[in-house]
Parts: sequence; C-alpha cells; structure tokens
Amino acid sequence: MEYFSNFAPIWTSVKYSIQPSSQMPKDSSIKHILIIGSGPIVIGQACEFDYSGSQAARSLREEGIRVTLINSNPATIMTDPVTADHVYLLPLEKKSIRKILTDHPDIDAVLPTMGGQTALNLAIDCDKAGIWNHHGVKMIGVDIDAIDTAENREKFKALMEKIGVGVCKGATATSFLQGKEIAQEIGFPLIIRASYTLGGAGGAFVEKEEDFERLLSAGLQASPVHEVLIEQSILGWKEYELEVMRDNIGNMIVICSIENFDPMGVHTGDSITVAPIQTLPDTVYQRMRNYAITMMNSIGNFAGGCNVQFAVSPDNQEIIGIEINPRVSRSSALASKATGYPIAKVAAKLAIGYNLDELPNSITGTTSAFFEPSIDYVIVKIPRWNFDKFKGADRRLGLSMKAVGEVMGIGRNFQEALQKACQSLEIKRNGLGADGKELRDQEKILYSLANPSWNRLFHVYDAFKLGISFRTIHDLTKIDKWFLKQIEELIHLEAEIDKYSLETIPYELMDLAKKKGYADRQLAHLLGCLESEVFNKRYEEMGIKRVYKLVDTCAAEFEAQTPYYYSSFGEENESIRTDKKKIVVLGSGPNRVGQGIEFDYSCVHGVLAAKECGYETIMINCNPETVSTDFDVSDKLYFEPVFWEHIYEIILQEKPEGVIVQLGGQTALKLAEKLDKYGIKIIGTSFEALDLAEDRGLFSTLLKENNVPYPEFGTIHNTDEALELCKTIGFPLLVRPSYVLGGQGMKIVINEKELEEHVVNVLKDIPNNEILLDHFLEGAIEAEADAICDGENVYIIGIMQHIEPAGIHSGDSYAVLPPYNLGDLVIRQIETYTERIALALRTQGLINIQFAIKNDKVYVIEANPRASRTVPFICKAYREPYVNYATKVMLGEKKVTDFEFKPYKKGYAIKEPVFSFHKFPNVNKELGPEMKSTGEAIYFIDDLMDDYFLKIYAERNLYLSR
Repeated sequence: MEYFSNFAPIWTSVKYSIQPSSQMPKDSSIKHILIIGSGPIVIGQACEFDYSGSQAARSLREEGIRVTLINSNPATIMTDPVTADHVYLLPLEKKSIRKILTDHPDIDAVLPTMGGQTALNLAIDCDKAGIWNHHGVKMIGVDIDAIDTAENREKFKALMEKIGVGVCKGATATSFLQGKEIAQEIGFPLIIRASYTLGGAGGAFVEKEEDFERLLSAGLQASPVHEVLIEQSILGWKEYELEVMRDNIGNMIVICSIENFDPMGVHTGDSITVAPIQTLPDTVYQRMRNYAITMMNSIGNFAGGCNVQFAVSPDNQEIIGIEINPRVSRSSALASKATGYPIAKVAAKLAIGYNLDELPNSITGTTSAFFEPSIDYVIVKIPRWNFDKFKGADRRLGLSMKAVGEVMGIGRNFQEALQKACQSLEIKRNGLGADGKELRDQEKILYSLANPSWNRLFHVYDAFKLGISFRTIHDLTKIDKWFLKQIEELIHLEAEIDKYSLETIPYELMDLAKKKGYADRQLAHLLGCLESEVFNKRYEEMGIKRVYKLVDTCAAEFEAQTPYYYSSFGEENESIRTDKKKIVVLGSGPNRVGQGIEFDYSCVHGVLAAKECGYETIMINCNPETVSTDFDVSDKLYFEPVFWEHIYEIILQEKPEGVIVQLGGQTALKLAEKLDKYGIKIIGTSFEALDLAEDRGLFSTLLKENNVPYPEFGTIHNTDEALELCKTIGFPLLVRPSYVLGGQGMKIVINEKELEEHVVNVLKDIPNNEILLDHFLEGAIEAEADAICDGENVYIIGIMQHIEPAGIHSGDSYAVLPPYNLGDLVIRQIETYTERIALALRTQGLINIQFAIKNDKVYVIEANPRASRTVPFICKAYREPYVNYATKVMLGEKKVTDFEFKPYKKGYAIKEPVFSFHKFPNVNKELGPEMKSTGEAIYFIDDLMDDYFLKIYAERNLYLSR
C-alpha cells in the first residue's frame, strides 16, 4: 500500500533543509532510486539502519534524485514523508518489490546497503528471481559477487588465503556429517559460524566435544542456506574493527578505528568498544590498515562504506581477518557519530558515481570528504541489555548478539568517556562505581569475570575494589592490561578522595575527579554529602565548570560549520550562545524493551516543528543509532548523557525558554521533577500533571471526581499491607510498581502465596517503591486512545482495539486502528473519558489513555500525558503529522482548533509486535503484563475478512500468561 502521495501542505514544510548540489551526479542516467529498509527492530538489527537509510535518502534527494522507500516499520522517522518522495509500508518481500516497480516503472536503481542483512537478503532474492533484470533496475552501492564473497564463509576464507590475509584454520560444512568430520580434524575448542545470518545468530564457541552435535545442528538450522563455518577457536584474542570508505576509482580512507574492550568471544554488538584504537602499536595498526585495503580491493567493484573486523594475538601480534561487511553496519552509525563523518550520506553519493575527492566534508564545509577524520577525544560505546525481560535467559555473552541498544560517551580521555557512557545507560548507576552498589561476593565476582555478561565491566571495578589481584583479573577476562590499569587508577583516585570531606577536598583533586568523568552524585557518595552540595562547591565556589567542545572530524585543524558538541573540563568553551529564543528537546537515551525508536521519531518531529516556529532547537541525547543525534537535524546537538548533571549545565549554558520532556519517553519524563524543582520551564503539560498521572492514588481521585470508572485498586508498601488489601479487592490481582517503563515488574496473581512472592521480588528489585494492586478484569477487551489537547480543546487522533485479551501488555498486543468490533456505546464512552481526563490533567500536547472494556462498560487503566509508542503508528496510518501539531500546541503557538484534521481513513491498520525470542531459546514465549517485544511492523487490510486478520484473531489467546 503506497501512502503519503497527496499530503496537506504541512508535510512539505517540515522537510529537512536540502541545498541543491552544484554538480550533477556522475551517473546522470539515475533519476529515481529505491531504498530497502531493515524492517522491525530486532536484537541484532536495530535503528542504526533507519538512521543510515534516512541519511542516504536525504543525500540522494540533495542531488535531485527521487527516492522511493520500502520499510514495514511504522515507528521510525525513516518511513515518514520528510525522508522520501514515496514511502511504502509493506512487508519486506519480493511481492512488495514487484508492486513498487509496477507502480513506479521509472525506478532506475536499487540501493540495498542501507537496510542491514534484511535488505541485502531481499535484494539477493530479487536478483535470483530476475526481478531487477525484468524491470531494468540496477543494483548500486554493492554487487552480488561482493555480498556473496563476504557472506559465504568458504569463499571469504579462500579469498583471504589468496591475498595473504591470515584466517582461522577451518572449513565449511553443509551437512551434519561433514561438520563432524571437520571438527575431528581441527580439534576442540572451536567456533561455529552460520552463513548469511544476522547478529551472530547460529554461532557458538564449542569448548567440549559433547556439546558439538547440538550446536552444529542449531547453526545449520539458523543459516538460510544451511551452511556453517567450523574453525579453530581464537577465544581471548584482541578484536578490532576498521570502518573504511572506498569510491569507484579505488580511493580509500579509514573513517574510524575501533577497539573492542572485550576480547574475542563476545559478539561486537555486545562488546564495549573504544575509538580510536588505544592499545595497538602503530606498526601493527599499519599492517591491519593495509590488510583492510587489500581485502576491500579484492571483494569486487564496490563503492561505499565497509566494516572490516580483525583479531590480533596478544602474544605475537599475529593478525587474522574475521569478516568484511560491504555495506553500512551497526559500527557505521557509531563511527559516524564518533567522528562526525556522515558515512551513509557519503556512501549514497558514491553509489551514484561520485568519487571521494569530488565531495565536501559536511562538518567543515570547506575541506574534502577524501580526508581521514582525526579526533582529539575518546569514544566509548556500551551496549544496553534487557535480560530482566527474558526470565531464564542465558545471560552469558557469546557469538550471538543479545543487546537491545547502546550508548556512547565522548570524553577527553578514556576514563571520562567510560564514566559518561555508564551514566547514559539508565540502569540506576551513577557511573562506574562510587555509588554504594558494589558486589562484594568474591566467588560471584570471579565467576562474572570468567563468564562475561552485561555487568562484567562493573564487576572488574568491584574486583579491584575488593583487592583481587591484577593478574587474576587479567587472566580471567583477557581484557587488555591498559584498560584494566585505567579502571584500577579510578580505584586509587577514589581512595584519595575518601581522605577528605566536601569542606577539605583540594581544588586539584576535585578538578581531576571531574576530568576523569566522575558525576557529582558519585563524588557526593565518596564525600558523604548531597549531590547539590558538590555541584555548588565545584561550580560556584571552585569555578570548575563544563566546557563544550566541537566534534569537527579534524581535531580543530579546520573550522567546523556544524554545531555538534560534547562536554569536558578545561579552558576553552567552543559553544557560543546566541540571542535567539531556544528550546531544549530531551532525547530518549538507549533503546530498550519498552522504549525504542518510536520516541526518537517524536523527538525529531518536535525539533522540526520548533524550528518552524522560529526557535533555535537544542537536542540532548546519547544514542548513536538514532536520527535525533544526526548532527544536522537540530540547530545544536549535545551528545551527552540524558542525566541530570549534564542537562542542567547545558541549560545554564544555553538559557532556553524551556525544555520539552514529553517526547523522549520515560527517560525524559523522569527528569521533569528536577527541572520543576530548579525553576526550569517544562514546555507543555506541567510537572504536577505528569506526576499526578503516575501517582495512582491521586490519579484515581481525579477519575472519581470526573465520574470516570476504573478497576478497584489500592496501594501498598509491604507484604502485610498487600495481604490485607487483597481481602477487600479480591483476586485475580494485577500487581504493578509505580514509575516504571514497559510494564516492568507487572504480574497477574491469583492467590495470597503468589501475591506475597511477587511483592517480595518487586521490592527486592525496586526498593521503597509504591506498589499498586488492581482488581484484574478477567476476559476484558483492551483499547487505547491517543489525543492532542491544548488545555481547552481535545482532538482524539486515534482509538485502537487490541486483539489479545486484557492481561497482555499493550506493546506486545496486536492493535487495530480503527477498532474492529467495539459498538457505538463503547466508542462514545472512550471518547468522553479521554476528553475528561485530558482536560482534568490540563494536558498541553499529547496524551495516551488505556482502557479495559467488560460488559460494555469502559474502565480506565492508566493515562500517560506524553508521546506514546502508538503515536508514530497512527501518524503513518492516518497520514497526518500529529507530533508536529502537538509540539506547536506545547509551545503555545497553536490551538487544537487551528488545525484542519483530515485523516486518511480507509480499511484498517494493524500494529504487529515483533519479538526476539530466537536470541533466548530457553525462555518461555508466553506473554503477560510485562512488555517483551523489541519492535513492530504495520500491516494494512481492506476489511475484516482478510486472511491475515482472521489468523491473528484466531490465535489471540495463544500466548496469554500471568
């Protein structure tokens, strides 16, 4: 289904600013290009490809080329009309490609390198089916031979041997018997790598012979061509990546060198990574660089970005080529944000024939793109996991990626960048250590060091603090000694700080701690005082203030035109405050289950809308995968943790009119209280209203006063209160903590034993939390409504009915827009209650309300006066820029009545949750009140007799659990 062909004028007015190029593309025959997206977010392939695809589309349109885009993901800005000329929200399959090429016979070329493995695999399938040839479409940016060589383990190995690049001893198996023969020849330990898979799926380290047959079978099944590479184990070797750019005539530059903090054995997507490389002798780096260039030249006629991975022996510095990805990758997004060099943008231009020396550097505007970036700071990327959502999951990290997102910290040294990355994670830590949450169990620490999981970094710190020897830590982790010494240094620094109080700490020691990345909260813990007291001491009394440095690609050798900043401590502040009226937009931080790319979509639209209203827009975010952290989306980008101290100092620096918090999900919302306390204006709905909606007691009083039904409930703080209250409310009960995201800790219980057990577990994970007990409406239908309110007028943008029964989190439910079998009586109740609640909360902007319907009576479950997960979905289905409208309402620039709403309403749109259970084979796939989906797709049907709808409706009770 094509959409967005005839928009209201507003859509064209919010497009990114595009300057026509003075040059024509080298291949002047290309007028119209198809870009294939990556589909729903799954573990192993996240929004880094939406970022790349969005940037590529903008790059091509700068050249006057029309862009048609296919992607089934409604949550991303990539599938918005601000990105492409035609957007198809269709399943990523050959049938959809045929439809697009029939609709647009003038499409000249397809660019498949921006959509990850999904796009590459679809492009190959279409090539084999003769679709491209039949429609006269050429593949640009890569050729099939290059893809095949890179993805086919046997061909890759043979090519490396031919060009003199070392590879692991091994061979390819296409059958179970063949695999066993190869293993017998190589011996154990060994590695299994599945061909043509994503995020290391099907891969495994095999330590013991008795595990081999099971893991071999799993690898053969995971590979779409049922092929695996079996090779010697290089577990514990050092791992590196080079992000390389090549043009059509063979010019080549290394954009970024990346070192994995974790040695071989942990998938790169699960590894902490550091840029530039810190521990490699220059002679070895130059050998590696030469290998990368040789590898790229050997794989075919390839122009664009490429990721090359190596392993280096810590003993004799032998280099082995691991793999080459002739496309943009997860690391491309990181490298782009780390250096300021827009890899996808340049790769798109190379794909249409430009060469590197013909393109300008986007950051400086005066130098050439044929220029290797030079950076005078350090980047640390730390992945973000969600093992708590997958009970029973194997938490050990290995060849198959398990992280759901990532953060990036920028600092003048490794320690500062590391602390900032830890502060960005949002895992209730204030940095690396110095927060009283150290693990002190020696046995558990030693196990963690030897068996890497999400918290091994923190346990390395804990090991040093406990006094475990440097040698033991190194032997168990194989982490390079330089990195370990950096962490050990922090322990020594803390021991020095411990000698002082806030009153006696010397200026030099405070300055050093801040330069090493310590947050005021960490220093408050060490000095035994309050965070605010540390801030006042160092900022007001000592004058130790953050300065802001430009990310300029050239280590300040040339003047940068793009205001992209990070903070540090030193002399020169490169961020100059203007006299324009300003708005700060708080981003949503790292992707995780319950808060994903849909909030970044809202943040980008918020920025664009504020720009239209004449504001200078300032974006604060720490997620390298997203469009909001692209350096030319907002007027100023601060790549900083969405963490109070960092935000407050940016606000002191910029003096904005106010801060928008309701677009960045729970990450931004939870800072509203601090902003309010410090007298900083919250744009849109007030903190009081945001807080009231979260406080179930106050919210229920509001519902009662406005004659809005809600399930009987109560609040408790311990098990005794819970056991007393359940006698009044009655089972089944929905137990849920306050102030959490994605249904964290929610569970349905049916008796006192289950109730007591779950309350104990919740209070263990979230101490001192207020817990809500709701009478669970068994067998009820769930629905939700999103609306825009200006404090006086309410416009409901959409009402969705869930297909699954009550008890499954809304993020895990199929949702149908508009409702498919709610009668007029029920719809009217939903509309009435939505209006009453929005007005009672004095909402200014967006609000989402969730309902349970039983016996034609509508009950309100909860209200969230902010952007919701479903807003992008409704925008795409109804073809209207609701976030743009809502932002203008928040800013007070418009009333709801100023907009002429003309939603496109034909048939039904279905929001389809997408899960990543394949990454956790031991986890039960049942669903309940706690969200588990990692992404979503959109599917359009004309009527309810559609086979797709009938199938999912028939299966609506299949995975319901408590």
